[in-house]
Amino acid sequence: MRKSLPLVAGVLAAPHLALAAPAAPAGVITVTVPRLAVAEYHRPYVAGWIEPAGGGQARTLWVWYDIKKVGREPGTKWLGDLRSWWRKGGRSLGLPADGLSGQTRAPGAYRIPLPAGLRPGAYTLFVEAARETGGRELVQVPFSVPAKPAPAGASGRAELGQVTVSLR
Repeated sequence: MRKSLPLVAGVLAAPHLALAAPAAPAGVITVTVPRLAVAEYHRPYVAGWIEPAGGGQARTLWVWYDIKKVGREPGTKWLGDLRSWWRKGGRSLGLPADGLSGQTRAPGAYRIPLPAGLRPGAYTLFVEAARETGGRELVQVPFSVPAKPAPAGASGRAELGQVTVSLR
């Protein structure tokens, strides 16, 4: 049976276990992978990153690909099909990247935490998807920190569904 230790002002009461609480995410990104009625369906590779609206360093938030595929043609071989992400920094990212890399996803809506500590300003979220025997698509969602009253969002036409950014 697991015991829970009481919290005292955000720190565990046991002094030998006193750890700072992790920073809460700045918000949530929701990405919808639509169900497509096609004869041969393959789960898409999907990458998401943010950039300052005025230009600057791209920051990869996640990349979903076939992490289990090894051999002559490992899953990383096809990451170049995420062309925009690949050019923005994907090719220099050591994969699998802890906390960023994950397996491809089946159709559905997925929630990804937006990193804490984003400086005030305007940003653009980019979500790119590419699918074997399918297409590729890039969705852009402008947002700002601090948040405007309503969540920011955009929708893809085929490979991606609704993409939203909800800040706290």
